[in-house]
Amino acid sequence: MSADTQRHESAVARYLEAWNARDPQTLTKAVAAAWGPDGTYTDPLADVAGHEQIAAVIAGAHEQFPGFSFRLLGTVDGHHDIARFAWELVSDADGSAPAAGFDVIALTDDGRIRTVHGFLDRVPTAAA
Repeated sequence: MSADTQRHESAVARYLEAWNARDPQTLTKAVAAAWGPDGTYTDPLADVAGHEQIAAVIAGAHEQFPGFSFRLLGTVDGHHDIARFAWELVSDADGSAPAAGFDVIALTDDGRIRTVHGFLDRVPTAAA
């Protein structure tokens, strides 16, 4: 495993730890470990900057999908300071995965996230 590959995989692991942190104190620490101080997160539903706003987006996802966790799909692909990876949102109860997507991240010199650009490939349908 190359140093770049390990760096990308470590950044994605910290990213997913942040997305799976459920209590506020753990979430705050996980976001600080994953993102640089000026980090950003952009997807079709959010465009935020800074640890506090990123943590709020993650907390909102847990409010919308209680009892779900994010998991990596496949492998992390990267070069230089850029990595891309697929993920899905999985029910802890039954393993169903109503949402999936892929993200592209750019890293700071210390290996934390500078930017996230997220794309949604599968989203839950609205209840009728």
